[in-house]
Amino acid sequence: MSEESRSADQPPQYPPYAERVLDVAELIPAGRVMTYGDVAEWLEEGGPRQVGRVLALYGGAVPWWRVVRSDGTLLPGHELQALERYRAEGTPLRVVSRAAQGHLPRLDMRQARWDGHPRE
Repeated sequence: MSEESRSADQPPQYPPYAERVLDVAELIPAGRVMTYGDVAEWLEEGGPRQVGRVLALYGGAVPWWRVVRSDGTLLPGHELQALERYRAEGTPLRVVSRAAQGHLPRLDMRQARWDGHPRE
């Protein structure tokens, strides 16, 4: 089916693995994050690079900023957009060092990382 003939009501079709990655991204609560590796481990399939590739290709419709690098650095090229969202959601951040003032903060992975289990 061509793009022109597809109904506006029909959601886009993604490869099955991509659908699964996007579903996990949507589960992550506001103010929390999972690493690319966490998502792959949750799915028991693929790895961090595969998760990153899915988000790069299809992640625009999900909270992509909640899937992050394990060291807490902000996604290159999207730092300011992600930082705005982290601040709006109350995601824990930390300043790298006093010498790095003026540089972007990192995510506080100890506090922000979500283990995939809902809070009781």
